[in-house]
Amino acid sequence: MLVEKVMTPAEKLIKVSPMSSVRDALKLMRENKVRSVIVEKNGESGAYGLITFKNILQSIVAEDGDIDLLNVYDIAAMPAVSVSTKLNVQYAAKMMVNSSIKRLLVIDNNELMGILTMSDIIEVLMESVCND
Repeated sequence: MLVEKVMTPAEKLIKVSPMSSVRDALKLMRENKVRSVIVEKNGESGAYGLITFKNILQSIVAEDGDIDLLNVYDIAAMPAVSVSTKLNVQYAAKMMVNSSIKRLLVIDNNELMGILTMSDIIEVLMESVCND
């Protein structure tokens, strides 16, 4: 099965500007009940990033609780680890496990196609196991 069949498409993802404040990113996460947001690329040849609760928590600890001193760009994983829509999910899962990553951006031709999460993969796995 290919990543494109399992991923959450880009249209459903929450995005934030790299110059937004960390506070704004946290508000977006709370309002949309998500644990990560996509950091938009800063130009045609720029890189997409990812900001997660973990990034935010680490920045709060590092800045002694003052997240207003930081922009999203300062703490986001940029470029985010990514895979192609045409990759077999098995390889994406192996990559996630080996690198201790819970989310992979799905990018083709430097354009965001979606995101693949551990939850997406587990859901497909459970469907296949329960339907056998």
